[in-house]
Amino acid sequence: MDITIAEAARQLQEAQDILLIAHKSPDGDTLGSSFALYWALCGLQKRVRVECSDPIPNKYSYFLPKEMPRFEPRFYAAVDLADVQLLGGRLEPLAGSVHLCIDHHVTNTRYAACTLVDPYQAATAQLIYRVIREMGCKVTPAIADCLFTGISTDTGCFRYPNVTPETMRIAADLMEAGAQAAYINRLMFETRSRARVRAERLILDTLTESFGGRCAEIVVSKAMMAETGVREDELDGISALPRRIEGVWVSVTYHERENGYKISMRTGDEVDACTVCAALGGGGHKRAAGCFISGSLGEARERIRCALESFLPVPPNHGEGTV
Repeated sequence: MDITIAEAARQLQEAQDILLIAHKSPDGDTLGSSFALYWALCGLQKRVRVECSDPIPNKYSYFLPKEMPRFEPRFYAAVDLADVQLLGGRLEPLAGSVHLCIDHHVTNTRYAACTLVDPYQAATAQLIYRVIREMGCKVTPAIADCLFTGISTDTGCFRYPNVTPETMRIAADLMEAGAQAAYINRLMFETRSRARVRAERLILDTLTESFGGRCAEIVVSKAMMAETGVREDELDGISALPRRIEGVWVSVTYHERENGYKISMRTGDEVDACTVCAALGGGGHKRAAGCFISGSLGEARERIRCALESFLPVPPNHGEGTV
């Protein structure tokens, strides 16, 4: 059942022993949104904790509590989690137990008993901001840091087309509440580990173009990760690199897995990434989506290119190949 912001706020105010669930391979929006809600509910004297199937990257440590209470949850709320497949292995048993989901993905499957979803919000953090205000909670500096992180990361530091005037107004409110905007943006978008830099060099060497240069593709192999020592969580933003090339409408990143490839797609205004990835069993947003394709790299490329064919016809006198 779809519910309103006021109804979501009321459920959280009435709930006790709350478990907030972030999606696997956590990003800034699911973590920022979850921990903003964590700090707000702590302020209401609730017992609450956040869980994620995967480890939380160290770069988000500035808004994490030193420890969270242990208790038997009575209320489960998923945050920025569009499908139960995103619960991850450790939390999969909770798939049929989620009371509330707060999300901004158009592909949300309505798996929770109650769902607050608005795909017109640039980030789930925008919805969480409104829920927190509806609950009457003060936006503390800790909450502001969390929410600013969620909004900034899901908008590419306010560069993506999903940014609206409301996004900027909320960001301004968060800065006035104490969000460390410059620090957060530098940490999220400018700071790179040495392992990431080494991996980026190898990844860019795989860059190829198709559809007359309208599509650019890169590969992240297991061998590269082993050679450089880069962690998965250090590769945030790698999928956006090919989109920066002049004339590229679609960038595709092939992340090698045990039995296939995880696909990350980023697009400009010309192509709906969600439509393409949904045809391959995935989903996401118009400008950022993903899916999983079993088989070899060649098979994955073939399926991606077939899915893109109606969107990216090859211009006359243009070939394909390595950049």
